[in-house]
Amino acid sequence: MNVKILLEYEGTAYSGWQRQKNAISIQEVLENAIKSITGEAVNVIGSGRTDAGVHALGQVANFKTQTKIPIEKLPYAINSKLPEDIVVKHAEIVPEDFHARFWAKAKIYTYTIYNAKFPSPLLRRYSYFYPRPLNVRAMKKAADMLIGTHDFSSFMASNSPVKSTVRCIERLEVFQNGDIVKFEIEANGFLYNMARIIAGTLLDVGINKKKASDIISIIKSKDRSMAGKTLPPQGLCLIKVIY
Repeated sequence: MNVKILLEYEGTAYSGWQRQKNAISIQEVLENAIKSITGEAVNVIGSGRTDAGVHALGQVANFKTQTKIPIEKLPYAINSKLPEDIVVKHAEIVPEDFHARFWAKAKIYTYTIYNAKFPSPLLRRYSYFYPRPLNVRAMKKAADMLIGTHDFSSFMASNSPVKSTVRCIERLEVFQNGDIVKFEIEANGFLYNMARIIAGTLLDVGINKKKASDIISIIKSKDRSMAGKTLPPQGLCLIKVIY
């Protein structure tokens, strides 16, 4: 049967989602846990490859298995073999041709900035600390200009091998709650480092290094050097995958 699972994980200790030769990944730990309870060497397909240090509240994956464990008990069984920073929250049987990556229609990410005078030890793994004041109003204007279908070459890590750099951002919102400034972005797909580069560009607008109106020329330039820096991974979290 083809099993779809919903995952939550803290990515601090891992090299990212994808299995690697010389580092521990989410995929490897998950596949080892499933093998230990089913005896099967499974290939777990994730909806996307989150980078090292990136977290997930709603990662989705699927794998094929012949296990006799009831589907409602499968999360408990897998979790018994997983470390505390990875949890399977739900499992269900899906059609044979379901593919966690190819069937995904959109994803929602958040990026969190802790904007205060001093860093927070409790938030250091889940946010990017930035001590200077931010012009959140200008950041919201800049975010609005990124919404829509564009060639996002300027917001992709250099030399990334992709067939197309055109993506559609359905929604990009900037929220402020006290010392927390958060970006929430929903798109039909993300280029490599796209969410973190967008966050870095919005940060530049927030400190008046760039203007909100510069977003249009950054998009048109198709030049990575025109956009902001790639913010660190710990502020990024995959919230939801939409099918």
